[in-house]
Amino acid sequence: MARRGSYAKGVARREEILESALDVIGRRGYQNASLKQIAEVVGVTPAALLHYFGSKEELFTAVLRKRDEHDSLDPVVQGLDDARAGLVQVIRHNTEVPGLVELFSRLAVDAADPAHPAHDYFLERSAQLRESVVEGFTRDPDRAGLLDAETTARVVQAVADGLQLQWMIDPSVDMAGIVEKLIDALFPPSSPAS
Repeated sequence: MARRGSYAKGVARREEILESALDVIGRRGYQNASLKQIAEVVGVTPAALLHYFGSKEELFTAVLRKRDEHDSLDPVVQGLDDARAGLVQVIRHNTEVPGLVELFSRLAVDAADPAHPAHDYFLERSAQLRESVVEGFTRDPDRAGLLDAETTARVVQAVADGLQLQWMIDPSVDMAGIVEKLIDALFPPSSPAS
């Protein structure tokens, strides 16, 4: 019985650490969020953080997973317009959490190494995003895209990821507006029947 209580406390502490890390990184940015600062907010030592996560990279990967749980902004996708609106909503939301966008971008580069703790996270997340885009963009049979659905999903994802990098350098970049224009160009309005 004591084991269950200890397990529940450990799970609760892990969640507390993740929430605190989300807050610290969101406010201070990736470069200014040290293990020490995150540990201080939670009231533990940096060694205690590593007890729950193993490494800074594993902690940051878990932070991105937690962010995805919080930011699950997927509306019920009925067709192209819903898919477009949902994607643009997520991109607009990202402008409110620059530290997390920076964390995502930096870990994405590091995760190219198959041994990196975030490698599987990025593979899974990319596949889920493309699947969602494909589903949303193929549900409206009256508006065929210029490209097949899988290619469209990869192009939209590549543009969104690239725009995040541009936006981190120049915050005046309108990521959401550019993605909206791209989707409109890829899915031109149907011509009215003559």
